[in-house]
Formats: sequence, structure tokens, C-alpha cells
Amino acid sequence: MSRSEFYHISTGGNLEKITTLEGAVSALNDDGYVWFNYTKASREELAELSAPLGLHPLSIEDCTDETQVPKMDEFPNYTFIVFNALRYDPEELTSDEVDFFIGKNFLVTVSGYSETSRYPLDGIIPVIERNTQSIKRGPAWLMHIIIDYMVDQMADIVEKAEIDIDHAEEEILGSPSEFDPSRLTYLRRNLLGLRKSLFYEREILIKISRNDCEWVPEKATVHYRDIFDHISNFLEMTESNRDNVTSLMELYASMLNNKMARDSNQTNSTVRRLTFITTIFMPLTLLAGIFGMSEWTAMTGGESHMTTAYALFGAGIILIGAGSFLFIKWLDRRDRKRSG
Repeated sequence: MSRSEFYHISTGGNLEKITTLEGAVSALNDDGYVWFNYTKASREELAELSAPLGLHPLSIEDCTDETQVPKMDEFPNYTFIVFNALRYDPEELTSDEVDFFIGKNFLVTVSGYSETSRYPLDGIIPVIERNTQSIKRGPAWLMHIIIDYMVDQMADIVEKAEIDIDHAEEEILGSPSEFDPSRLTYLRRNLLGLRKSLFYEREILIKISRNDCEWVPEKATVHYRDIFDHISNFLEMTESNRDNVTSLMELYASMLNNKMARDSNQTNSTVRRLTFITTIFMPLTLLAGIFGMSEWTAMTGGESHMTTAYALFGAGIILIGAGSFLFIKWLDRRDRKRSG
């Protein structure tokens, strides 16, 4: 559902709400300036501003395009700026576009156009009311307050991303086989999206800080430089976090390979022992077969030598079994020394 609010800001800093668009347009002739704040506005609603404010149709079209990246476009009687209000839900980064039209005596903000938007400028009115001494100086100061409000929320996003990275590292070090590697992919994708948004927004602030925006006076640029510093810090932290995620990917792959190698060695050791045991039991099987032959007298030398033959066969079985046991124990000790 669309929502539009209109305010007249006097030279004394009074924030007066206007109920109709016609009243807001008429207030453009008064001292001060007018703030047109649109939420989930349709293209037709925005087109109503074309004539009174001279807004170009391409700018209005950009407001309804969710694929726009942050940018700043200059027009004869206003500057069009696209900025992103970011939010970080559980391991997912989403952005809400906020558009600004700033002119000599007006500021237009358009937000919440996306169906999934969460009204990024909700809560901005109390902030503005606390800064009446600033907003009375002109639209550039009001736009600064709004952008600063949006950028302050990015600190929470960067912090949440760092917490998710720390949790992922703990889980990888604790139990790499149970860790879901897709989490690292999502984290890296979110950080790439955050970096992209911050990079373009920093470029906008660079242009404003060097007086490339006609409607931002030089006295106001110092405030935008402060936002630029915050954006630059967030960008550096995001770059660092992205490197950390890449390192975690390498750590996960290394630990998983090491575990697979240990499991493979364990399997090879087990197979080797089973093969050895099988080899040892082959002569025992042969002896058992001999004992089971009906013509055993041919092997024992007759009934008179049966006791001696059985004793020798039994001793052989015991010696072979004991030797096998001792050899396997020796293999175990050797493997433990190598793994230790």
C-alpha cells in the first residue's frame, strides 16, 4: 500500500505536515523548502511531480527499477541519487532502494518500492525532529540526516557478519565433518553484495564532498565527508571479512582433506592387517584340513606315532598363532608412533 507524506520546513526549523500534494506544491512558493516523502509509490503517483518539480521521466522510471545500483545523476534543476538501505537477516543480506531528488527548494525521497521492502525510512521523523537546527539550513542538510541514518544501520550489518564468521570458524575447528560449507558460500555472497553497495555509495559521497552536486552547499560537504569516512571504514572491514571467509574456505578444505587422509590411512591399516591375518590362517587352514583327512595315518606314520604327530601339529599351530599375534601388536605400536 502506497503512502505519501509532505512536510514544509521553514527557515526557523519548524516541521509542518501538509495533507495534500497540492498544498505541498503550493508551499514551494513559501520560505524554506518542502520534503516529499513517498513509500511504495506507483509510477503514476511520482509522475504527478514531473510538472511542478521538473522531474525527468527517466529518473521516475529508475525509482521503480529494483535493479539500480547506487549512483548520482545531474539534471538541470535537481540531482537524482540512488542509495541503498541494507539489512541483514539470518545470514542473508537484502537491500531496499532509497531514491533522492534534491533541488533548490525541495527534497523528494522514494522508498519501499520492492514488495519485500521493510520501509527503510520508518523511524526517521523523530530523528529529524531532534535536528531542527540543522534541517532549517536547507534540503542538503535534511538529506544528510537521512543518509546518515541509513549508514548508521550498516554498522550493525558489518558486526553481524563478523559474528557469523566467528561462529563458522568455531564450528569448523570443532567438527569440520559436520559443518555445512554452503554457509561460507552464503557469507561470501553477502559480503560481495555489501562491498558492491558500499563501493558505489562511497563514490557518490566522493562526488558530493568535492562539490560536484550543485544543490549541496560547500558548508554542508563537511557533514557528507563524515559519512564518507564511515562508509570507507565499513568497506575496509567488509574486505577484511571477505578475506577471512576465503581463509575459512581454505581451512575447511584442508581440515576435511586431513580427516579423509587419516580415515584412508586407518582403512589401509585395517585392510593390511586383515590381509596379514588371512595369510597367517592359510597354513592353519591347511593343517586343519590335514587333521580332517581320513587317511591321517599316512601323515602320522601310523598309530604308534599319532601322539607325537598331534603334539607337533599342535605346537606348530600355537607358534604360528602366537607369532601372528606378536607381529600384529608390533605393527600397532609402529603405526601409533608414526601418527604421534
